[in-house]
Amino acid sequence: MPESLDIVLAGEPVRLLADRALHWPARRRLFIADLHLGKADSFRAAGIALPRGGTALDLGRISALVDATDADSVWVLGDMLHGRTDLSSWRVAWDAFLARHRHLAIAVVDGNHDRALQQAGLDIERLGDAVHDGPFVLRHAPTRDPRGHVLCGHLHPVLKLPWQARTPAFWLQPGCTILPAFSAFTGGHPLRLGQGDSAVLCNGNALVQVGAR
Repeated sequence: MPESLDIVLAGEPVRLLADRALHWPARRRLFIADLHLGKADSFRAAGIALPRGGTALDLGRISALVDATDADSVWVLGDMLHGRTDLSSWRVAWDAFLARHRHLAIAVVDGNHDRALQQAGLDIERLGDAVHDGPFVLRHAPTRDPRGHVLCGHLHPVLKLPWQARTPAFWLQPGCTILPAFSAFTGGHPLRLGQGDSAVLCNGNALVQVGAR
C-alpha cells in the first residue's frame, strides 16, 4: 500500500498523502483541512482531562510533509483554530513551528471555528470564504461551484472497512474532493459513497482506494 497516490482532479495532477494532506506539485503547495489548533488545550482549560502535546504533534506532522514534498506554502481549508487563542501551551508550539519554517507561506480559508483568527496574531494570510485558483475552488464546507473543482474539509470523513478500524479518508465526488481532518484530535463523519464517488483511506502510513474512479 503506497504512502502517496497520484491522481488527476479537473485535469490537474495532484498527490494524496497518507498523513491526511493533498499536494499540488504545480504550486508547490500542501492543502490540509481542519487543523483545529489548540483544541485539546481548550478542553483542558475547561476542566476536561486530555493528554498534552496534540498541537505539537500535528505541527510536527506538517513539518515532515513540508520536508518530504519541498512545498513552499501550506493552505488550510478552514478550521485553523479551535477555541481559545490565549493559551501558551499551544502558542509555544506554533511559534516554534514558524521559527523552523521562516520562508513557508501559510494561508487559511475561513472556517466555522475561525471567528477569532483575525485577533489571533498567527502571522498567516487570510483568504476569505472561497478562493478560485486554477481549476480549483478552495472552500471550507463542501458545495458545488461552477468555477471549478471544489477542495474542502469540514465533514471529517471516515470510512470503516470490514477488516480495519474506522479510518480518515479523502472523499472524492464529481466536482468536489473533501479532505480528511488533519488534526489527530477530531471526530469523524461516516461517509456514504454515492454514484461516481470514491474514497481513499489514509491511516498515516498508507493509502487504500475504495470505489472506482
